[in-house]
This record gives sequence, structure tokens and C-alpha cells, in this order.
Amino acid sequence: MNFFDKLNQNILQNQSLLFVGLDPNPEMMPTRYQSEDIIAGLWEWLQFIISETSDFVCAYKPTLGFYEALGIPGLELLHKTLAAIPSHIPIILDAKHSDLNTSNIFARTVFTEWQSDAITLSPYTGQDHVVPFLVYPDKAVFILCCTSNPGAEALQQYPTKESPLYLQIVKESKNWGTPEQLGLEVGTTNSEVLAGIRAVAPERIIMVRSIWAEGSNLRQILEAGLNTNGDGLLIPVPQDMLGSPQLSEQIQSLRAEINQIKTEIIHENSTCSVWFSDVCLLNQHPQQDLILQLYDIGCIMFGNFVQASGAVFPYYIDLRKIISNPQVFNQVLTAYEEILKNLNFDRLAGIPYGSLPTATGLALRLNCPMIFPRKEVKAHGTRKVIEGNFHPGEIVVVVDDILISGKSVMEGAEKLESAGLNVNDIVVFIDHEQGVKDRLQQNGYCSHAVLTISEITNTLYQAARINDEQFLAFNEN
Repeated sequence: MNFFDKLNQNILQNQSLLFVGLDPNPEMMPTRYQSEDIIAGLWEWLQFIISETSDFVCAYKPTLGFYEALGIPGLELLHKTLAAIPSHIPIILDAKHSDLNTSNIFARTVFTEWQSDAITLSPYTGQDHVVPFLVYPDKAVFILCCTSNPGAEALQQYPTKESPLYLQIVKESKNWGTPEQLGLEVGTTNSEVLAGIRAVAPERIIMVRSIWAEGSNLRQILEAGLNTNGDGLLIPVPQDMLGSPQLSEQIQSLRAEINQIKTEIIHENSTCSVWFSDVCLLNQHPQQDLILQLYDIGCIMFGNFVQASGAVFPYYIDLRKIISNPQVFNQVLTAYEEILKNLNFDRLAGIPYGSLPTATGLALRLNCPMIFPRKEVKAHGTRKVIEGNFHPGEIVVVVDDILISGKSVMEGAEKLESAGLNVNDIVVFIDHEQGVKDRLQQNGYCSHAVLTISEITNTLYQAARINDEQFLAFNEN
């Protein structure tokens, strides 16, 4: 079971979005546990916290720095604490790890020796630092994108409050791992900050921190951070609550308060009221996260572009960039796969050259043989029109990237049919809605598209990625 499945199972089982920080901070340790043996006192306190909360939380988050500060006895305490956590409850090791040189060995230690389920990482060493943690298929990472520390404001708000660095971190980190691999850590008392992050990352799990400052508003935090399903947000148990002898009763009361507010928010927004400024999450496209990532990595550009058909569009879609972004490429393959699993075929065929990487990835995923029609036939060697092994009479599904005029995909299908193969279905990633679907149908082909250009533009506009002028330019085309 991967981390997010394990997490969601506990959210459902314990009906809780709460997580507990298991931090052996001597300054916060209740007096009833204080003794000459500080490690023993901390251990008793941590055991008490676990026993009082395990039925009412969805995750535990030990902060590595507190254990390291206690030296070797502290690391021994960490091992005992990790072992004391019930195995069905996920563990998020709060490490804020930031050293590229030690990422491989540290990932192995955290995930294989310590059996943690997830870890927090600093973003500033980039994707190279995150990759060693993502090679563990059932584990996850949380990227620190924002903190509540007043001294960090000058950095996090740079260069402007309208386009701050922390939002750029969110946009970039989404390219590093899928929603099943990578979440976000957000420290803030400002619901507007959280709302901005949720708008950029609608499908990510957000672990919030530092929300219990004086004057903070729990309802506003939940309104800003919950996703369309009324979850996707992890809430910390207040640190001062963990010292209370009545911890079990207090955490149950907090859980009930959160669940009540969450229910009210879902009910209030059942008619699609605005959850926060300019964003209505209940109307979001199911592929919104993918669409926004395509925009963020530069697959969607604006200007006057001449298409292969000769037509001039006010935009250009360049899907070749996807192959350099493994996380996005993986989501694209999943989207294709959702369509293909409902079709009947013996082999996959990619149309050169743009869709060949996609067809290859799908062939590997579906364990299906792949072929492709050559764009041009070589004047030497075998002079084959079709590359790969096949048998006449087999059914082939054609995979392409974009439908504009349909010229290249129909030429490819005709080459396949000239070799005795049958083509019934054509699956593309984006349909530019230029009437090609009807033209394909007239030629005996049923076309299927992951996305249409109108779905993309509507999503970008709703998410405030494009302005009124750009949106109108799309629609006038």
C-alpha cells in the first residue's frame, strides 16, 4: 500500500484530518514527566501521546531535529518512537532535508531502515535532490514551499506579492512527482496564502503548519485548503494540547470541530459557491492538475503561430517537452490509458514522430505489442512501410498527440490498412476542435481525445493562468 492510500485509509477510519508532531522538546515537556533522566521522561511523554491519539489522528510527524539535538540517545529515542507507532498509521519524518550529496543514502535510511512512509524536503536543491526519494514506489515526499516565520517574508514574497517565490516553488515542484508521490508543506496563519497555493495545486495533499497562532481562524483555513472532496488537507494538533493530561478528550473535541466545519463548508458549496476569491473548485476539470502543469512547463504558448496545416493560431501546443518531465509524462500516459482500457485492439501504433515516445510508454504499461508506420520509406534495407511485427487482420489502435487537420493521423492509418491491418479507433491527447472528429468518422474512424482545446482554455482561465484577452483569442479562433 502506498503512502497516500495508507493516509486516506486512516483519514476514513479515524474520521480525522489531524496529525500529531512527536517532538521530544524538553522545553515543552510537562512537569509530570520531568526527572534527572531527560530521555526517560521524554520517552514516557511520547508513549502517552501515541496511546492517547492513535484512534483519532491520520498520521504522526516526528521532527528529526529534536531527536538529533539530543545526540546519540536522541537517535535511539527516535528508533523507539517509530517502533511504538501502530503500523497502520503513516509516519511523516519532518527532516527538511536539503543536502543533495547525502540524498541517496538518507532516502535509504529513512525508508528502508526507519520504515518511515514520507519525508519533508527543502526545495532549493531542485528535482535532483527529490528524485532519490521518489524511487521508493510506496513512499512520498512533502515539499516545503512556505513558512510562517516573519523573517522569511522578504524572501518568500519576492519579487512581488502577486507573483511570490513560494507559488513558483509550488508550480515547479508539481513537475517533480505525481499527486500520489508528492505533497506540499505550508506553514502559514494567512488563509489567503493557503488559498493561493490550493488554486495552483488543486490535487495535492497539503500539510499545514503554524495555523494555531493567536487570532487565526480555523474555518478560513479549512475553506482555503480543502479540495473539492472536502479533504486533501492535514491539520496539526496544537503543540500545547500535547501536554494536557486530558489529551484524548481534547483531541476528540478538536476533531469534532473540524469535521463539523468541513461538513458545513461542503454543504454551503454544494451549489458551487466560491470557496475563495476567483476560484470555484467544484467546477474544476478532472484533469485540471495536468492542464496547469502543461502550462507551467511551457507546453502551451501564446502569440501568432503557423501550424503544420498552414493555419495561424493565437497559441501553440508543444507536447514534445513532456518527455523531459517524467512526472508530467507519467500523468499523460495515465490519461491515455483510461481511454485505451475500454477499447478492443491487438497492437498499438504511434504516428511519427511526436507520438512515438507516448506509444512506447503505453506499450510498456499495457504489455501490448507496438508498431508504427514510417513517415518516409527508406530507399535501402527492407524498405518497410510498417516497422515492427504484425499479422494481417489484426486490430490496431492508433495513438497520436494532437488533432488539428487530421492529415498525418489519417495518412498513418491508411498505411497500416494497406498492410492488411484494421484501424477502428484513433486516440489523441488534444483535439483542437476544428471539425476533424467528424471528418475521421466519415472515413470510418472513431476518435477519442484526452482533452479538447476548449477544456484547456476554460481551465486556464478559471485558474487565472490566462487573462481575458488571451481567453478571448482562444475562443475567437
